[in-house]
Amino acid sequence: MESTMKLPLLGLAFGLVSQVALAANAAPALQDKQAFIDHLLSQMTEAEKIGQLRLISIGGPEMTREKIREEIAAGRIGGTFNSRTAAENRPMQDAAMRSRLKIPMFFAYDTLHGERTIFPISLGLAASWDLNAINQVGRTSAIEASADALDMTFAPMVDIARDPRWGRTSEGFGEDTYLTSKISETMVRAFQGKSPAERDSIMAIVKHFALYGAVEGGRDYNTVDMSLPKMYNDYLPPYRAGIDAGAGGVMVALNSINGVPATANTWLMNDLLRKDWGFKGVTISDHGAIKELIRHGVARDGREAAKLAIKAGIDMSMNDSLYGEELPGLLKSGEVSTAELDHAVREVLGAKYEMGLFKDPYVRIGKPENDPKDTYAESRLHREAARDVARRSLVLLENREQTLPLKKSAAMAVVGPLADAPIDMMGSWAADGQPKHSVTVREGLRRALEGKGKLLYAKGANVTGDKAVLDYLNFLNFDAPEIVDDPRPAAVLIDEAVKAAQQSDVVIAVVGESRGMSHESSSRTTLEIPATQRALIDALKATGKPLVLVLMNGRPLSIVKEREQADAILETWFSGTEGGNAIADVLFGDYNPSGKLPITFPRSVGQIPMYYNHLSIGRPYTPGQPGNYTSQYFEEPNGPLYPFGYGLSYSTFALSELTLSTTELQRGEPLEVRITVQNTGKLDGETVVQLYLQDVAGSMSRPVKELRRFEKLMLKAGESRTLTFTLGEDDLKFYNTQLHHVAEAGTFNVQVGLDSQDVQQQAFELR
Repeated sequence: MESTMKLPLLGLAFGLVSQVALAANAAPALQDKQAFIDHLLSQMTEAEKIGQLRLISIGGPEMTREKIREEIAAGRIGGTFNSRTAAENRPMQDAAMRSRLKIPMFFAYDTLHGERTIFPISLGLAASWDLNAINQVGRTSAIEASADALDMTFAPMVDIARDPRWGRTSEGFGEDTYLTSKISETMVRAFQGKSPAERDSIMAIVKHFALYGAVEGGRDYNTVDMSLPKMYNDYLPPYRAGIDAGAGGVMVALNSINGVPATANTWLMNDLLRKDWGFKGVTISDHGAIKELIRHGVARDGREAAKLAIKAGIDMSMNDSLYGEELPGLLKSGEVSTAELDHAVREVLGAKYEMGLFKDPYVRIGKPENDPKDTYAESRLHREAARDVARRSLVLLENREQTLPLKKSAAMAVVGPLADAPIDMMGSWAADGQPKHSVTVREGLRRALEGKGKLLYAKGANVTGDKAVLDYLNFLNFDAPEIVDDPRPAAVLIDEAVKAAQQSDVVIAVVGESRGMSHESSSRTTLEIPATQRALIDALKATGKPLVLVLMNGRPLSIVKEREQADAILETWFSGTEGGNAIADVLFGDYNPSGKLPITFPRSVGQIPMYYNHLSIGRPYTPGQPGNYTSQYFEEPNGPLYPFGYGLSYSTFALSELTLSTTELQRGEPLEVRITVQNTGKLDGETVVQLYLQDVAGSMSRPVKELRRFEKLMLKAGESRTLTFTLGEDDLKFYNTQLHHVAEAGTFNVQVGLDSQDVQQQAFELR
């Protein structure tokens, strides 16, 4: 252990309590967390305390690596993010071990859907409706991230998103509170494993607290104005689920909430999070958020911004110098108390304790001799898991006349700007995934057809023909241009694709968005596929060849025309390292698609917001009835293009009549809901049976339906299985206008189906 041999000895070997205490004989046992932290806190100077609240970005222009190590050794930095190898992090931990109190550093990163092996984007994971698969993603991500010397991840991102114009829709799990809450707790437990102190576990930081997905107009960083019942019923539960699952921290949102920025929101951070929910972990500001309080218009200057943030309950300041600059003066003047400072420091030290860093500061860094010889070695990837999960995330939207699955003996053309796009396969926030490891759609098809059918390729179009959009995407989101245009005229590209199509039995067009179009700060005013690609689809349709659209995107798209043009549509999101192989598996029938939409697909951007569990209203539009003086848009059909929970299979499934164990439910008693599902097709396949509840008449308007249970099950061809869902009084509760969590007596409808629209219904009374 070369790095530890240089440490000054304080009486005991590396890793023991005396490393972090000047008075070793007075140090309490490490096993007594509270006493240990209190003792350490009592030895800290004011400057050392403030230093623990600083979370610094590695590689940014704010501070060189050499300066960072100097600051760490002086006790003026508590943690870093963006460094992700042992070789990078070991010198910084060595610097911490040279500091006066030897308080260890932690190292964090945004590991959302994989670290080196990239799984489907979060929206794609939600489309699997498979908590076992999602658990595998979280566990694999933790194993890879901890092997990269990371202690913490800024994930899961559990913001409810009901306006798909928002670029960060791709990072979350969709529109539904219940589904997102179940995934939230699954991911937290998977990241943290048995304990965040374990060698192969990392601490989960739930984000973005709170309501970030509800920004006005779907415009990133915008304001949020929301009633308290909507907040409590729809938007807050996923954060609470992650916290109740044991998440070690929360990252605070950049938006304001009803006029008060989250970073300065005492009600949000103290009254709700700490007091009502009993949260004991660390709170971390988003990048530069404390300084942004000035631009929010709630702080006159940096001094006031720092004061507001720490008083509101922001423990760590991410990439923000204001705590270091302003807290000494605020403490001296008495505007910030020592007790307030100590509270924040205690939570940071508590997080480090929970990550096992006081027991062993090098628990995830390890010994130099154990560093991987090749950081990006193929052997470090988990390809089998990535392929399996990616297949589960794909959603079959259309399959006219059983166009799919395709025959491997066929001649086919794969075209489109995303057909051979390794960077885009990974999607947004792809951690340390490498494009060279990505299997593109073209490559996946080539492998599947090798020695059998014929594959032709043509790009057919650039992602976009709008130079301003191209320049924006290349400048904003990445260090180097990711979208490289083919310089040939658009007509030449299309002609090349048409010729390939004419020589083929079937055409596969891989179209949609580049990953930068579904990313932070990439909000859109339209949900259409870019015009260059729409022109390509028109030309391919004109050939008369069967047309399969493979969509790549991080949000719902408006594809009304494309739906009519295509013979089959497969929604693939951004499906990760093994995406191309997974897509080929589904297209050729080696895997029967089973994904279901976690978010509604509107017909047009004018319908937004559109989500399945909207409130009941006095003049609802009824399909097939006159629309006059009902809630509708008169220019186009109402309702979604594809509803929440929708997804086809190569099999067909039938549901029996729904039965309830009772039609009069007594409080405290269970209600059993039974239904039989049969695979009526010729192929084995999986489907997702979904249970929804409707509170028919409450003290306030209630949603037309709400997801309350689901089960994904595999059935062989012809096989039947009876499912039993158990409901109780807690499933009927909601927050009323007084924010009381109540189940009100009255009639409830139980709806069960294979999506949110096509359901069977029975009613019961709650007494």
